[in-house]
Amino acid sequence: MTTRSGTRQGGPDEGLDTVMSERRQLINIAYRLLGSVAEAEDAVQETYARWYAMSPAEQDAIESPGAWLTTVTSRICLNVLGSARARRETYVGAWIPEPLPGHAEWSLGGGRPGGASVDPADRVTLDESVNLAFLVVLESMTPAERVAFILHDVFCHSFAEVAEIVGRTPAACRQLASSARRRIRTSRPSATPAAQRAGVVRDFKQAWEAKDIDALVALLDPGATAIADGGGLAATFLHPIEGGEQIAHAWVEIARRKPENMAFLEDSVNGQPGLVAVQDGVTVTVFAFDVADDRITHIWVVRNPEKLRHWTTG
Repeated sequence: MTTRSGTRQGGPDEGLDTVMSERRQLINIAYRLLGSVAEAEDAVQETYARWYAMSPAEQDAIESPGAWLTTVTSRICLNVLGSARARRETYVGAWIPEPLPGHAEWSLGGGRPGGASVDPADRVTLDESVNLAFLVVLESMTPAERVAFILHDVFCHSFAEVAEIVGRTPAACRQLASSARRRIRTSRPSATPAAQRAGVVRDFKQAWEAKDIDALVALLDPGATAIADGGGLAATFLHPIEGGEQIAHAWVEIARRKPENMAFLEDSVNGQPGLVAVQDGVTVTVFAFDVADDRITHIWVVRNPEKLRHWTTG
């Protein structure tokens, strides 16, 4: 794969810098492929473990270290995706991709501004390809479709390069990416401007806090769906709630049960307008939304504390 490359000609430090400079790109790829920060970190760590397990001579024989690292990371992710479905069959309730706090760039190790400083390489750049609604659609794809689509359409690798990773012909990889695009177009037929989405989410928050069922119903698409992920570690509803009116009633009940020390705040989730529930300075729930026109079509509720470990209050 074409990427940044380097050799040891400038000395050991230059070679190390060249290899480590790929870490940010690898994290970005792995998170989009896996939808999990923890799994992305593990995949990248395993990639570097394999690199440093090689002798200096073996490393020097690799023409493009960046291409090698990308290939290995992608293959590790492909293997993880192959086993993820079986693992998720035993997951308690629905599995939702791990949400990211929504700065322009979010640091894997440090949470919000004011937290511990982190290596600039350990960041996921937020764009449309980490929109939670987008990641949910990716979950419906086969592992090969997901890898082909992400590497080609998001990271601009050629189908010949993708073919080396998924073990198929370039023509087959082209078909995989095309199938993935159809899934996305079918699941997300239109895009709503960010300012409009933010306004809808803000109105939803106000109606929710006011326990105004009629206002909530007006903001929800009649066919809206709400899905929650507690992972068996936090109380939440185990089955999807279908229908705008049913969701409105459920959210009013949540508001009625809200502890006095809990606040609902506007925040950005994976670069999109969302809400968080903060209790005693700790983010305990993240709410992500998908909006079509002026109606909310999907709500994703993440309460699994293992998926909220990078969230803090500002």
